[in-house]
Formats: sequence, structure tokens, C-alpha cells
Amino acid sequence: MSTPPARFPDRYGADVLSSGPPAHHRRRPVGREVPAQRDLVVEEASTGFTGAITRVEKTAGELIVELEDGRGRRRTFPLGPGFMIDGQPVVLTRPQAAQKAPVRKRSASGSVYVEGAKARTARASRIWVEGTHDAELVQKVWGHDLRIEGIVVEQLEGADNLAERVREFGPSPGRRLGILVDHLVKGSKESRIAAEVMALPGARGNVTVLGHPYVDVWQAVKPARVGLKEWPHIPKGTDIKVGSLAALGWPHEDKADIGLGWKRILSTVRSYADVEPTLSGRIEELIDFVTVDQG
Repeated sequence: MSTPPARFPDRYGADVLSSGPPAHHRRRPVGREVPAQRDLVVEEASTGFTGAITRVEKTAGELIVELEDGRGRRRTFPLGPGFMIDGQPVVLTRPQAAQKAPVRKRSASGSVYVEGAKARTARASRIWVEGTHDAELVQKVWGHDLRIEGIVVEQLEGADNLAERVREFGPSPGRRLGILVDHLVKGSKESRIAAEVMALPGARGNVTVLGHPYVDVWQAVKPARVGLKEWPHIPKGTDIKVGSLAALGWPHEDKADIGLGWKRILSTVRSYADVEPTLSGRIEELIDFVTVDQG
């Protein structure tokens, strides 16, 4: 009896036309997905064209990627498989949108707005201003900063008795005074008052007197906010508020008109950008002065 011939495994399978790959064949490596970010250098496998990605866009319903080689030549290819990076296959995918940095909300003063922040317990230090309109303007623009810092703004109702008020306050380290006065220019009454205050015992280092050049704080609002090229010159003997309202063509007959006129001016102020730097800079200095080194 003859021995049957040895059988060897059929490496090719019974059906040579079968669509499925033989089990023993190695699978082609699957490329990892890589976002097609600008300036990424890749090779298009079928052509060998190598270049940096310049753009990805949709053309005729298909996403394409453009490559630029070292000689400045550009070619486009369908986005997807068929690319190589360092000899390894990759699948180019739509680039990820750059994450936008969160936009910080700003207060009217330009500082970072602290959402939901509670007002700090009031400090002993204070900021003094001459009148109601000064206080309202400061609160509208710098109110958020003042609440965060715990600084109270108080009205003086004029600067004539300023030295006496400072003596009563008793400034000291941790109990500072920042004072804003109108029309603080050389030779003015206000400049003499400021010099008297700064000569008081305890004032040095604990009191600062700053001011703006305007006769009234109204003129510290940029005139363009109320439709003027510049605030009008009001002759001596005419109340500056009455004269300003008259120049604007607004009612100006009595105190009520003046109050309504100011409210109308104040309503045009949206932020520190609507206030002259000669005022806004002084307010910032005062806030810094009364809050520095006070824990």
C-alpha cells in the first residue's frame, strides 16, 4: 500500500478570486488621524509631493488641502488618507478651530469686571469730591472699582472749608484722604487751598490733593458726547452750567433744568473713554493712593 503524498497547507485558499484577503497577509497599516494645521509638513504618498499645509477649504463639495513645497510650488489634494509624515501613513482631518481665549469683561473704568463680586467693607480711607455731579460721574465710571476696593466717595459741597474738614478727619497711615478739586491750576483759589491742606500736620503721605483744569466737572465730559466740538467759553458773571446749557440749546431757566441737563450729559458717558484724560487720570491716581498698602 503506497503512502499518500504529504499535504501542505493551501496558502492561497480554494477561491483565488475571493474578495477577502487571505488571513496570513499582513494588513496595510492604518494611518493615524492628524489635524491638517497650517505649516504642518506632509508628503502625498501617491505622487511624492512634499510641502507645508497652507490652507484647507471646501471646493465643489469636497474638502481639499493645499501643500507648498520648498520652491513655492503649490498643489491641492483631497483631504483624508494617502499622506505621510516622517514615513508613517496619516489621515489628514479638518483642522481644529483655534480656541478663543475667554474675553474678559471690562468695567466702565477699563478694569477687569469681577462678576458677582460683593462690595468690600468700607475702608477708613476716603475720596472727597466737590459736589454731587462730580460724585455721580465718578460713581458711574469707577463705581465697580470703588466697591471692590471698599472706597467711599464723599461730597464736600465746595472746597472753601477743605482745610477744616481735613483737620476733623484726622488723616493717618491707614486712614488716607484722596481729594479731587475743580479748576486746580496755578494761581487759582483752589491751588492756594490745596497748598494750605498739604501743610497741615499729618497730611504728608496721608493726604493727596489732585484736580482737573475745568471750572466745572461738566467740561471733563468729552464735548463730542453732547454734539459739540468743544465746550463753550462762558464769560465771568454767568453761571457755567446755565451758559453751557444755553449753548447746547437745552432748557436752562432754573435748578430743575440744570439737574435734568446734567442727567442728560451723564447719560452719554459710557466709560472712561468718554471722559477727558485730565480727569480720568486723576481719579485713577486717587484710587491707587487710598488703597495702596492697606491690606
